[in-house]
Amino acid sequence: MDRALNEHFNYEATDNIDGVLSTLAADATHDIVGWPSGPTQGRENARPFYEALFADLAESSVTPGKRLYGDNFIVDDSVAKFKAVGRPFGLEGRGRTVEARLLHIIQFTNDGTIQRENVWIDMAALMQQLPPGA
Repeated sequence: MDRALNEHFNYEATDNIDGVLSTLAADATHDIVGWPSGPTQGRENARPFYEALFADLAESSVTPGKRLYGDNFIVDDSVAKFKAVGRPFGLEGRGRTVEARLLHIIQFTNDGTIQRENVWIDMAALMQQLPPGA
């Protein structure tokens, strides 16, 4: 599970949409909590999220913190660092570098692909680092 999740994060860090999608099961549920279109069902239906995300972020990295394990799932508390070059999550980036905690709950299939990805983003931290008009 660690290998699969780290691979997923590495594809995200290199803006490799096809790579990220390859880590998801064909019928995966992809749920970025608070994302305007809501959860999606199916690998290809997650593509618009990643297209928007990668257009708004550059030089991204995720540093895993604490991970909790269960049967076919991981709870991952990480810190993401990125340059906000667009309007990530509707906030004006202006090329500023920001950090925010991410909480992932990842459920895996028996073959090791991601069946369900739930992500919570520390929006309060992003809003403090990307205030309007600053």
